[in-house]
Amino acid sequence: MLWYILKLVILLPLIGGLAWASLKFAKRMEGKFGTTTGARSVKIVETQMLSPTLRLAVIEFRGREILVSASKTGLVPLAEAPARTDRAADEV
Repeated sequence: MLWYILKLVILLPLIGGLAWASLKFAKRMEGKFGTTTGARSVKIVETQMLSPTLRLAVIEFRGREILVSASKTGLVPLAEAPARTDRAADEV
């Protein structure tokens, strides 16, 4: 019985630590594989969370900015406009 408890005390934190480390490693490696080295044609300009399940995002694609609603069910385009060229003036 003592041997079982000793193994449990040693192995349980070890397994928990390995799970935590693998999640941290996966988070670090996310997005590093499968990307191209050239210029990207799609860029996320800005996002705003409206609720825990709903987010607004502005996506730039081929000189256009597209406002989309992102939820668990998918993306819904809401509006479209020409891309702004002077972002620094808008932020000041």
